[in-house]
Amino acid sequence: MKNIKHSLYVLLAFLVLSCSKTEDLQDDENRATAVSPELILTNVEVSAFNNISLSAGLASRYLTNTNGVNSNQYYNWQRSDYSTYDDLKQVSKMIEEAKRTEIEVYQILAKFFNSYFIVSLTETFGDIPYLEAINASEGNYTPAYDTQKSIYIKVLNDLKSASDQLIANDETILGDVIYDGDKLKWRKLINSYYLRILMNLSKKENVAELNIKNRFNEVFTNPSKYPIFESNDDNGALHFYNIQDNRYPLQNNNDLQTAYYLEESFVERLQDFQDPRLFTFAEKKPNGNNLPDDDFNAYGGLYGSGDLNTNVSKAVNGEASRVHPRYFNDPENEPSLLISYAEVEFILAEATVRNWINSNAETHYKNGIQASLNFYNISETDAYLNNPKIELSTGNEIEAILTQKHIAMYLNTGWQSFFEQRRTGFPEFNTDGAGILNSGNIPKRWMYPANEATNNGENLNSAINRQFPNGDTINGEMWILK
Repeated sequence: MKNIKHSLYVLLAFLVLSCSKTEDLQDDENRATAVSPELILTNVEVSAFNNISLSAGLASRYLTNTNGVNSNQYYNWQRSDYSTYDDLKQVSKMIEEAKRTEIEVYQILAKFFNSYFIVSLTETFGDIPYLEAINASEGNYTPAYDTQKSIYIKVLNDLKSASDQLIANDETILGDVIYDGDKLKWRKLINSYYLRILMNLSKKENVAELNIKNRFNEVFTNPSKYPIFESNDDNGALHFYNIQDNRYPLQNNNDLQTAYYLEESFVERLQDFQDPRLFTFAEKKPNGNNLPDDDFNAYGGLYGSGDLNTNVSKAVNGEASRVHPRYFNDPENEPSLLISYAEVEFILAEATVRNWINSNAETHYKNGIQASLNFYNISETDAYLNNPKIELSTGNEIEAILTQKHIAMYLNTGWQSFFEQRRTGFPEFNTDGAGILNSGNIPKRWMYPANEATNNGENLNSAINRQFPNGDTINGEMWILK
């Protein structure tokens, strides 16, 4: 039954990719000019929930690469692109088709996807085009740049509206490969993601227009109206299947098998904590093959900011662990997470420490760890949960919570782990090695696409000037970080 369902998922995604992009839907008698919204939903979901990223793994100090000086590992990246606007076009098309067919539920879900994609863009660059950009089909190809503040206000309002509207909607959701049309799970996802956005705004908790504490508390204290994730069964997860175009994205990745190793400080943290997840993340180093699989001394790593030649030498000498073979051998492996129950519990723990809600931080913290261990099918959890080294103690609460959140997001949930560290400084990412670039600084953003200077230069320059006194650089501090 599972294979039948997801064979259909492949077909739906193919149909959408073939004929639903806005620029392809012109008046052509040989092309379809209308696509049902459920077909577009499938494609939008796959784009949003597929968050497996080696680049993020390097930047977040989970991995090191020995196949050259990697800009993500050594913090010397430069520009990113606006390809995510293609996803926003798909969402606009879904809205258009939902209006044509008079099905409201896809218009409601579109509020979530618009919010998700635009947040990914603004977290990357800072101010970006939004309101005018999503109406580009009306002829405005030089959209104004919205401020990050105005973007987040709209996102918060849209997410709350989507959650409220789903309560009253009685239409069926078709084409849903995430929750199979379960509206309660969609409400949980939207509300849980809403809490993530509020926590991402933690540096702005005193900005009156955002009303962060009250918004957060409203959701937390009204679970019947605003349900959130309660277990791993609620995870916003894209599952993979051993079917063409549905396999785990790193399967058969040759570089992953030959050039990627675990990062040294990450391995040492797991060893210090006696964290059993290490055995699911990594394979034993060649020098440790004579030791049992559950011996922490059998594992090692390469220093993320270390000199490349030194790292290569250590790898050749068998001192470092590659990723666990399941990441490149198993076509299904673990699902990709947009947001997880574990993350939500860590958010609630942090919110409690910040006095946003009246709850028990340690309970949420331990719930988050337990959920992560369960996600990796680790059943013996009591010893780790009672380990004094991971206890939540006064003065280190935020660091402990963010450290466990970082571990839980290993090679998953896209760039969220990097953005969490950017927001809080925890866990510390090493920049003291001989190989580090960017003057030893961890970048705070990506520079705008080069072609934007040509295509929309006036609006781009205005956005840069109001945000970054030193110009468009990777070290510029965007509004959300100030």
